[in-house]
Amino acid sequence: MSRIIDNEAKIKNAIYMLVTIINDTAVPRNIRRAATEALNHLRDERYSPGVRAANAVSALDQVSQDPNMPLSARTRIWQIIALLETIKD
Repeated sequence: MSRIIDNEAKIKNAIYMLVTIINDTAVPRNIRRAATEALNHLRDERYSPGVRAANAVSALDQVSQDPNMPLSARTRIWQIIALLETIKD
């Protein structure tokens, strides 16, 4: 039971960090789009927390190496990926 609560807390934290990237106009549009896609995966209640986290990581991983990404956004995306990778079912 505590793992479920812990996973949901991690997902909420990741959602908060993704929203800050999505609302940052200094971040290129394609990266904000990937962050929005990851956010939608995390909010999809049809899947378990582990699957939602894995889908979000997949969406973010594609843009994490984008050379046009500001360093601050890259750091935040890496933090989100690291957080989501700790979520297990």
